[in-house]
Amino acid sequence: MHDASRADPTPPEHPAHPGGSGPGDHRGHDSGDHGDHGDHAAMFRDRFVVALVLAVPVVGFSAMTGMLLGYSPPAWSAWIPPVLGTVILLGPGRPFLTGAVAEIRARRPGMMLLIGTAVGVAWVASLLSSLGVGGLDFWWELALLVVIMLLGHWLEMRALGQASGALDALAALLPDTADRIGADGTVTTVAPADLAVGDVVLVRSGARVPADGTVVDGTAEVDESMITGESRPVPRATGDRVVAGTVATDSALRVRVDAVGEDTALSGIRRLVESAQGSRSRAQALADRAAALLFWFAAGAGALTFLAWTLLGDVGQAVTRTVTVLVIACPHALGLAIPLVIAISTARAARSGVLVTDRLALERTRTVDTVLFDKTGTLTTGSPRVVGTAGAADTLALAAAVEADSEHPLARAVVAAAVGREVPVAAGFRSHTGRGVSATVDGRPVAVGGPALLRERGLDVPAELAADVRRWSADGATVLYVVTGTVVGALALADAVRPESRAAVEALHARGVRVVMITGDARPVAEAVARELGVDEVVAEVLPEGKDDVVARLRDRGAVVAMVGDGVNDAPALARADVGIAIGAGTDVAVASAGVVLASSDPRGVLSVIALSRAGYRRMVQNLWWAAGYNLVSVPLAAGVLAPVGFVQPPAVGALLMSLSTVVVALNAQLLRRVELRPDRVAG
Repeated sequence: MHDASRADPTPPEHPAHPGGSGPGDHRGHDSGDHGDHGDHAAMFRDRFVVALVLAVPVVGFSAMTGMLLGYSPPAWSAWIPPVLGTVILLGPGRPFLTGAVAEIRARRPGMMLLIGTAVGVAWVASLLSSLGVGGLDFWWELALLVVIMLLGHWLEMRALGQASGALDALAALLPDTADRIGADGTVTTVAPADLAVGDVVLVRSGARVPADGTVVDGTAEVDESMITGESRPVPRATGDRVVAGTVATDSALRVRVDAVGEDTALSGIRRLVESAQGSRSRAQALADRAAALLFWFAAGAGALTFLAWTLLGDVGQAVTRTVTVLVIACPHALGLAIPLVIAISTARAARSGVLVTDRLALERTRTVDTVLFDKTGTLTTGSPRVVGTAGAADTLALAAAVEADSEHPLARAVVAAAVGREVPVAAGFRSHTGRGVSATVDGRPVAVGGPALLRERGLDVPAELAADVRRWSADGATVLYVVTGTVVGALALADAVRPESRAAVEALHARGVRVVMITGDARPVAEAVARELGVDEVVAEVLPEGKDDVVARLRDRGAVVAMVGDGVNDAPALARADVGIAIGAGTDVAVASAGVVLASSDPRGVLSVIALSRAGYRRMVQNLWWAAGYNLVSVPLAAGVLAPVGFVQPPAVGALLMSLSTVVVALNAQLLRRVELRPDRVAG
């Protein structure tokens, strides 16, 4: 952990924060120390608690508090505010002083110098007042300023580690044991770490899935909320994938293990969080610029105040007004304007399955006007499904019987489509490379295959099937024929469109966002999917290495592009886009290239990201205006611009206005909790 008692030599582009551990200092990430934010959060929490405890008697025994509330502190308590106020400044508040020195050395005035100036001037003025020299008692203001600024930095550090903490907790969702089914059908209880790829495990009703895998038997509603944020259980049946940590809510499943250890989706999420940088956002940079401007504003206002009152011949008022200006020029609210929004939005995002690895990418999402979706695995499921049948009534059942012993993806799709039907038992299964498969079903030979099978057997497509076959082929579907001496039926298989994809496209259109689909598939296949979804533009037959060129062309046309993809081959495009959004957090590309990752595979999650981005940035800007607006009004009044008409703002009133701006900022940030991020509702 960084030494909290000194300011790091922060480079000019990263203004120093307390102890060099503020948002501008991310060397812990660079070095792989991913516990850094947690350590800093604990440090600021401890400093905040100590300062808060010490500030209570300072405020309670302050003469200014007594004047405001109508009581007189006892005479013996006069020493409490100066002693404890000094302890607060040099103890919990010391990082603000060292940070101010670092900003002076870097010639980059910002938040630390603004705070340091305010607390330093308040301490000197208050100490002189306590010694009987002058009458400016700012002990309570000094104490509250340190307390609130420490609270802001604690919230900031906690926010940077919040997604990590929320997602690290996923590891605890793994069951302690797994029921492995042996070759002889016996069930053995083992640790999840002892499972290997290819093992079959029994997931009982109400139990958690011990490893990523594919359902080989059974149907159940699976609660995936801990992974995807989706509140409703989703149906999972033979051929469907399930993820470690999810719960089979109503029935038992048999699952073939496909991934263990570091290859699981949970491990992918953990790697993602570990690699996530607490990136310095543009809004935070905006806060620093606002702080720098406020510093020069306060310094200029102080100098003009002193000069004006001196020229008027009232040196006493010159000192009083100048000190008041410098003390109240640092609004408490500025220290909370960004951290509160970050803390709340990060927590909301993590709970909704939106993993933010780059805050700047999240903020840019609000300006996106074009979303470029990869087709396969993003808008579609990435695996074939039966989308049409024609011919005899038992076409699908016959095909499923023959394909039952095949591991080919098309075969698994056929078998999955026949779940719930009465499927006869086949015998004598044989695979014919490049042509299809065959078996004996109810005593008759049945073969299933593509056009090559028909050519080998000298068969033609029957007239009653020809129209369907032509339509399927035009849409780019794969056609399989069922042959029992003659062609008795046909099946169309295609990469199935996700049921949520159309809702996502329609909702993006409603928000004025163009939707472009990119794919390496043939144009007929791409255009069939595009027609079904209603996308604005299709870019087909693109090689993986050419996807980033498409992103570049869209950007050259003036578009602000969000690229949404799920595979390693999308990495260059994800990196090239203004915003890279990886869909499905278990992929390597999510760790490597995306600024935002959706834990689920629901494309409607893009709408959640847009909603979060727009709402979060809006609250940040509003809070900065509230924080800075206080100064634009209070500083001139404190300087005495209305003195000619008989009004001079008392220091106590300035302090009350400062506290009011802090309350407004805090309440405004809380409104983020009302932002709807559930994909099904955002898209509605």
